[in-house]
Amino acid sequence: MNSPAPEEVLVPAPAPAALGHLIRADQLTAVRQTVLLSIPVNAALGIISTLVAWSAGKLAIALVWLACSGVINLLRILACRIPVARIAALPVVARLLGGPRHNEVDVNLRVHWILALLSGIVWAGVPALCEGYTTPETLFYLTCVCGITAGAVTHGFAYARIPICFITPPLLSIIACLAYQGDTTRLALSLAVLLYLAALIRGSRVSEKLVSDSSASKNRANAATQALKVAHEDLASFAEKMQYQAEHDLLTGLLSRAGFMHKALALTTRREHPLCMMFLDLDGFKVINDAYGHDAGDQVLIEVAQRLHDCVAGKSILARLGGDEFVIVYAAAPDAELPDALASRLIEAIARPYSRMAHRHIGLSIGIYLSGEDDINEMLVCSDAALYEAKRRGRNQFRFFNEKLNAHLQMKRDVERDLAPALKNRELQVWFQPIIRRNGSSPDGFEALLRWHHKNHGWIAPPDLIEIAALAGQSEELLHFIVGEVVEMIRFLHAAGRTELRVAMNISPRELERILIDDLVALKLKEFGLPAEMLEIEITEETAIDLQAARQTLSALSGLGVSLAIDDFGVGYSSLGFLRQMRVSRVKIDRSFVTDLSNSAENQALVQAVLQLSESFNFQVVAEGVESIDDLRMLQDMNCPAMQGYYFSPPMPAEKAREWLRGPALALSP
Repeated sequence: MNSPAPEEVLVPAPAPAALGHLIRADQLTAVRQTVLLSIPVNAALGIISTLVAWSAGKLAIALVWLACSGVINLLRILACRIPVARIAALPVVARLLGGPRHNEVDVNLRVHWILALLSGIVWAGVPALCEGYTTPETLFYLTCVCGITAGAVTHGFAYARIPICFITPPLLSIIACLAYQGDTTRLALSLAVLLYLAALIRGSRVSEKLVSDSSASKNRANAATQALKVAHEDLASFAEKMQYQAEHDLLTGLLSRAGFMHKALALTTRREHPLCMMFLDLDGFKVINDAYGHDAGDQVLIEVAQRLHDCVAGKSILARLGGDEFVIVYAAAPDAELPDALASRLIEAIARPYSRMAHRHIGLSIGIYLSGEDDINEMLVCSDAALYEAKRRGRNQFRFFNEKLNAHLQMKRDVERDLAPALKNRELQVWFQPIIRRNGSSPDGFEALLRWHHKNHGWIAPPDLIEIAALAGQSEELLHFIVGEVVEMIRFLHAAGRTELRVAMNISPRELERILIDDLVALKLKEFGLPAEMLEIEITEETAIDLQAARQTLSALSGLGVSLAIDDFGVGYSSLGFLRQMRVSRVKIDRSFVTDLSNSAENQALVQAVLQLSESFNFQVVAEGVESIDDLRMLQDMNCPAMQGYYFSPPMPAEKAREWLRGPALALSP
């Protein structure tokens, strides 16, 4: 099963740190060239500024300023002329700027930006030449400083820190002086200089980014050229390894999805017999990962792959599509094993104990599709639909794709296509079914139920609609619609003074994971000033099992004051700890335990147990599926506080539900 992987070929490539060093080296080279070009301009402007100060009677301070500027300019020239290694080796430089983490290039760049900062500080002293930009020479000095800062950015395109360090002190000194003078014109001018500073800083960073990207591209190209030279003799084996990795799952050695598609498509081109595709998914594998960790899970997957490989014939194509999903395809020739027989052998093989966890049981669900014409992608879709049916019917079994599943698949495709226009045109509706108190006549609230009558497929089941919306990326739009309709019903009840009634809406596990439901609910309730206590969120037991995934959103909803309910109780595995921790206010017993309750002692015992449990955990019980007077009488005798079902009322459109609440329809007690 595990084909040996080709020998690995090591191709030199610049590591991120090495690439960064090469980029900084290119920047340093550019800096040493451009600084030499900028120094003459700096010196010339300094001399001109000194002459202007001389004419204004400030020669002494101008000469001191010019001397400081000249010393800094000389140091900057030396920093560009002296070899990089010698600068880094200078004792004062090594002591102040060196260190084990800094190489010669980094040290030299530090020298340059520190000298640029010192030069900028000298130019920040220009206000001393013009009494804080108040003398008649102010315009000259402003022009001079702004010009030299613009030139610094132009020359310092390679390394932004150098021009930024140079331009910031003098421009800040201008801003401070102008702002200090306080009149409107100078304040406006100081703001303009501030914007000018920001623009120069941004321009410096953009220029550096362009230089860095260009340097990175150049160095990557150099590295790639070198790599091609080094790897030339091993190119064939390297290509083979890449091909293997592209088409195989490296954990199990089976074909990957890409490899499967390649081989399966080749099989369809020369088919002589119908093809059989089996879509396989492990049952209970998530528990292994959660309880024992992913290393143990990987070992189980390796053993599962080996067992599957041992079961299938040599001409079959076996692949791992990802996670715990596998697929098998083979030609259903007359002498080939029947699909149901092979599926049974596969399920039996996977069910055997595993070496590292003999006490853990793993099952296998299989969807089977037989085809003589469809392409591989269509076969995957159909076999996946059959797999979903196998899981829905209890897992650890196989199901064939049939006409019923085909009709359901076509329905899903049509609904997915038509859902967005239907939401836009408000073709969907939210209906409401009353929840009745023990007396059989007083309403306790409503449950909101999604309804859509599709033009081709009639009424679409809400679970199908929720699933299709998730696949189509329409979950959020659909939820916004439902919440909006529920809030409208709450607004009606609130305006009618029936604030003791609650409106419940169902939330799917996918919505809890992907959508900020608590934010949406809070926004809607706040928009209309409605009490959160009138809204109830129902989650299925499947959601309640994954406590960590649901906790944050449900806690936020509970914090708002929204009631929480467990729907379909009894068909899943709700944690009692969940009922306590999340302060569940209502548990709805699934209709399968309520309908025809008077004739089932087992169901009566379960309902009674839940009622007793409600006293300890302080939640209300609602019995769903009340369809007869006998069901009602039995529940009343058991002191069930609330009930719901067709005996009282079917789900109704919103307007009819409002009429029902206002009218004589509440006289339901027999």
